[in-house]
Amino acid sequence: MAQQEQQKFRVSARRDDRGDIARIRLVPQVGGAVAPFTAGAHLDLYLPDLDLWRQYSLCSDPAQTDYYEIGVLKDKASRGGSIKVHEMAVEGAELTVEGPRNHFPLAEDAEETVLLGGGIGITPMLAMACRLHDLGLPFTLHYCTRSESVTAFRDLLETAPWKDRVVFHFDDGDAAQRLDPARDLPPPGKGTHLYVCGPQGFMDWLIGTAEAAGHASSNVHREYFSADVDASGESFEVVAERSGVTVTVGPDDTIAKALGRAGVKVEVKCEEGVCGTCVTDVLDGEIDHRDRFLTDEEREEGEMICACCSRAKSKSLTLDI
Repeated sequence: MAQQEQQKFRVSARRDDRGDIARIRLVPQVGGAVAPFTAGAHLDLYLPDLDLWRQYSLCSDPAQTDYYEIGVLKDKASRGGSIKVHEMAVEGAELTVEGPRNHFPLAEDAEETVLLGGGIGITPMLAMACRLHDLGLPFTLHYCTRSESVTAFRDLLETAPWKDRVVFHFDDGDAAQRLDPARDLPPPGKGTHLYVCGPQGFMDWLIGTAEAAGHASSNVHREYFSADVDASGESFEVVAERSGVTVTVGPDDTIAKALGRAGVKVEVKCEEGVCGTCVTDVLDGEIDHRDRFLTDEEREEGEMICACCSRAKSKSLTLDI
């Protein structure tokens, strides 16, 4: 994927909300309006102290042109990215950003839309709810958290013009109010679309349940913030067709790293197969998909691979790079 131009943004406001979630508002350092974005889009944020990029969904209204807003969970189980954002994103701080870009687009022709956010997975759903309301389209937003005491964005959700579309579910609450897919998901239909975002276990459970109930995979949209991925396996060769380079990917190596050592750059950001930055076209060979980014249909086509974690089932892969 082509690299986007880096931009400088300033933190114009920050609010530390419930559940260790920082709500961070960003404005262009040079002033003026922000670039338009569509519901479901995210920003890539650079963390210079760690030399890492991390992706954060835009939770502000797509109709808003004065600023972007993201919500960042301070996750003690992360690799340090979210903790670093909480440290550095103080009011007035300058941040390097790429985007917005959207791998989680909203189907604006849907007959019925159900938004399912678990914890910090509520962030893209907020932008989607704003857009669906502006379009006058029917939707329901289910927001699942461990407890009411750690439920962020309550002020927004309880005052939004679409507040009657929101259903809260708390793990420590009465069993009757917890999310029940059999009750809370609509029947499958060509015009029915589901959007799921949150912790991996929450997403795997909902996606599996929805598809088992008959919802088409193409109508069950998902965005993973992180994923447990095993990128190890048997050695294989990778031919970078346009570069004229062939490398061996060892048992504990990745395609992106092996190509990088040979001078063929594959841009990588998440390293977990969730952001799509490293997606590369495959010309030949059988893919062992390890990512959480590509759809089932894209995997079956066998024409793309997430080079940060996926491997080969065949002895070699030929990539269009």
